[in-house]
Amino acid sequence: MRAAGQKPSAKIIPFRGEYFQIKKERQFLVRNLIYPVPDPKFPFLGVHFTRLIHGGIEAGPNAVLAFAREGYKWSNINPRDLVDSLCYPGLWKFLAKYPSMCGYEIRRSLSKAEFTRSLQKLVPEIRADDLETGGSGVRAQAMLLDGKLVEDFHFEEARGILHVVNAPSPAATASLAIGQKIVERILLQLK
Repeated sequence: MRAAGQKPSAKIIPFRGEYFQIKKERQFLVRNLIYPVPDPKFPFLGVHFTRLIHGGIEAGPNAVLAFAREGYKWSNINPRDLVDSLCYPGLWKFLAKYPSMCGYEIRRSLSKAEFTRSLQKLVPEIRADDLETGGSGVRAQAMLLDGKLVEDFHFEEARGILHVVNAPSPAATASLAIGQKIVERILLQLK
């Protein structure tokens, strides 16, 4: 957007989500997808259980600030990316609004026991020794200047330009309905 001469109303902040895999011999504990009821007081869904298409069961993710746009673990630090995030006033407003949640996400990231306790709210029989370290991912989360997360598609337009600033899910980015909305907005600009 900046290259097009526009100042974006949202900034992309990287959040890392870490997962565990359930060991094969304990996968009988989870036969379907298990998700928590979202808490509208908090911006992230929370940990859940997902059956993987190639087999296996994933448990997670948490949500911690990543120190790099490609920060898949704590040791991945890109000073430029980190300073870019930390200089954004919206991030500080977000941290001030959710201090206990942010602290808990860090604690859960650093403690397998804490991660297990959060999973036990959904499957009480799960134990720490049922879990093996899984993968992680980085969510490019759009955040507004007031610290609110953009939870849906976010478009910014100027004459002859349409920016898709936030695409909240890989499945949604492949949606024909979203593609149609983008085409409709472009056609409106051409009138």
